[in-house]
Amino acid sequence: MKPFTRTRRGVSAVVGPFLAAAPVYAADPPTADLTTTTLDTVSVTASRVVRSTRETPGSVAVVDEARIESEKMFNIKEAIRGIPGVLIDSKNGGYDVRLVIRGAGQKANYGVREIMVLRDGVPMTDPDSFSRFDYIDPQDIERIEITKGPGSLYGAGAAGGTLQIISRSVFDPAGNRVKLGLGEFDGQMAHFRLGGEVNESNALSLTASYRSQENDWRKWNEFDTTQVSLKHGLRLEDDSTLETELSYSKANMQLPATMTEGEFEEFKASGEQGDTVSPWQHNGRYSNIIFFNSRLEKSWGDLAFKPRLYYNHWDHYHPVTGSINDNPGTDVAGGDLEFVFDHVLFGPSTLVSGVTGRLDDTDDARKYKYADVAYNAFSGRIAETLSDRSGDLLQRQSTSNRVLGVYLQETVHPREALSIDVGFRFDHSDLDIDTTMYGEYDWGRGDYVDFPSPVQISTDKTFNLFSPRIGLTYEFVEGWNAYALFAQSDQLPSDNEIIENPGLDASTATNFEIGLKGRGRDWSADMALYRTEVKDEIVSVLNGWVTEFENAGETLKIGFEAAGQLYLTDHLQLEGGYAYSDYTFEEFMEPVYGVGNVDRSDNQIPYIPRHQYSLALAYDHPAGFKARLAADSWGSYYMDNANTEKYAGYDFLTSLMLGYEAGPHSLTLNVDNLFDKRYAVEVKKNTSGVKSYYAGAPRSTMLTYRYTF
Repeated sequence: MKPFTRTRRGVSAVVGPFLAAAPVYAADPPTADLTTTTLDTVSVTASRVVRSTRETPGSVAVVDEARIESEKMFNIKEAIRGIPGVLIDSKNGGYDVRLVIRGAGQKANYGVREIMVLRDGVPMTDPDSFSRFDYIDPQDIERIEITKGPGSLYGAGAAGGTLQIISRSVFDPAGNRVKLGLGEFDGQMAHFRLGGEVNESNALSLTASYRSQENDWRKWNEFDTTQVSLKHGLRLEDDSTLETELSYSKANMQLPATMTEGEFEEFKASGEQGDTVSPWQHNGRYSNIIFFNSRLEKSWGDLAFKPRLYYNHWDHYHPVTGSINDNPGTDVAGGDLEFVFDHVLFGPSTLVSGVTGRLDDTDDARKYKYADVAYNAFSGRIAETLSDRSGDLLQRQSTSNRVLGVYLQETVHPREALSIDVGFRFDHSDLDIDTTMYGEYDWGRGDYVDFPSPVQISTDKTFNLFSPRIGLTYEFVEGWNAYALFAQSDQLPSDNEIIENPGLDASTATNFEIGLKGRGRDWSADMALYRTEVKDEIVSVLNGWVTEFENAGETLKIGFEAAGQLYLTDHLQLEGGYAYSDYTFEEFMEPVYGVGNVDRSDNQIPYIPRHQYSLALAYDHPAGFKARLAADSWGSYYMDNANTEKYAGYDFLTSLMLGYEAGPHSLTLNVDNLFDKRYAVEVKKNTSGVKSYYAGAPRSTMLTYRYTF
């Protein structure tokens, strides 16, 4: 295929309308060979085979190593913020993220749901769609790929899309480094990687990372993580490779309380958050994780075999609203046997197929009362927790979730400019939950209640999940591709959602999408227009302090996304992003405490801004100086299902990076929230009209030194 070589003036005229768009971060700057270089990258996530993003039917964003290296990487949000249709922030400034892709994931109170998170092809997402980021080392990330919308071949529970984190390979000869950082709010960071070839066949690498921050601008907001990873690589005589990793992570994170509207106004005036009226002042999550995975890639001519085996064991102590969760251990074991066959069928073709299996087993997880609480003298309700120490036992629970899956996709090229993907994934899930309750927190009384005798609850649910996908991409003019996509995903309810409402059904998201992708020697542009219908959407209802879950009859999500970047000179790059999201309840009766079911049909889905903007300017000089200035804007959104009030969002939340490299040495200054905006990460309003605010972090800086050897 010939390269696209229009003049810069012509390119600017074409790409200009798209530069209200999110960056496709994955291209090298223009080189001297302008007749052969195009601004594009490859993706392995969207179709499980290596192909350029321009030739991939669907919305794909790739964050490259240069972009990742420009951030302090305390959290993956620093690398992927600004991508259209992807809303990401942190409620506490630690390793956690609130991640929403095209509206999926917005109902999660913590963690990430409805989005498949992968690490080197290994699923980090539980069968019930819950993902944690406490055992992902952001200092060991080489690239990040995001595929938006349903229809993933990687697993069930991906109605919103797929996020794959690709770590540094054990065979990477340039990854050895020492990295140290100090910043405001007692931010500290240390990272070390040492690796190399032991002999012609074997390679080893050792990685260790530490991050911590006191975040003393508000109460109860400290976090720290320690991570160690050992990787081994084996290169066989037939060029096959076997990569194995064993890692350990210890993560401690305090979760600050929400604020009332009045307390939020005080925060905006002072920049600090002290005590709040919330009774739950000592939430947190303290976890230990052991993670093992092994990946083989072996070929016999046109047939490639890519099996993956993985195991992880995690435990956590997790004080939350109303109770303390103490899980002594969850064991996760699974495998993915993948085959890739290159052949001829109406032209050059590739068949991807495989089977997967996974078991998640939790034995004797417990819930406790808070041991130390203060009561309101007049109402008799719990007014405040005094520590996160556990008290009397409330509940014991054992959970087992078994998933078996099969997937297949055929990609054919009947013409050089045309490619067609046809595929599906089918998963069968068996969920068993055995619960013994000795008491509970009574939200009406505001206190704990002990049952006269234990209450036994057994929940057995079976789900069959089907995800078909048909995509077409066509190069209608040199350098420009048009695509069309139909994809569908069934979405499991989470374990907690089923326990709260055993009658929940799986939801089904059906997506129709068309788009344009253009690539040139110094520019790229992407556009997507989509319509997603979700039947039996699982939505959250905030009754008082309690989040309840219901199946909405149907929701409709219509959106437009655009992405673009342009080299203004050989060293100055402009990036931009825009997303329009019109998400509504087509059918939904919301249960309101003391009132009954209230019709919310035709209302906007809350917490999702209709408009999202981003703009960035990056400079990289051959002498070693580099800089990046980026600003993100979230438009207003409704706070509740009733659409009674909007939060204004925020405009031009700005970050700055200044850096200098000389040989193996690199010095970088990162400033987040450059203009010290006082804003909320999330605002909710319950059915009684009470609003809760999560504060966004004030301005913070970190200076980082890296030595590469």
